[in-house]
Amino acid sequence: MNAIMTKFDIDAEKAPETGKWDGLSEIDEALSENRSTAYRIKKAWADPLSRALTIACMAILVLFAAFVVYWDLIKA
Repeated sequence: MNAIMTKFDIDAEKAPETGKWDGLSEIDEALSENRSTAYRIKKAWADPLSRALTIACMAILVLFAAFVVYWDLIKA
């Protein structure tokens, strides 16, 4: 086992606790990003071309899921 302590380790032991919780700042950042995402979704839904593309993609995914269910469960 290595008994040598670096200056960083010594300074870290002497440093006082700041009281800042990193988890709360991460949650705050995630909430602000979620608001940004919600704004982007609303703005994209307002655009007719984007709305049509979203509906087409969702329809393709639903048709694919229906095909998989039909092919695996009903036909098999």
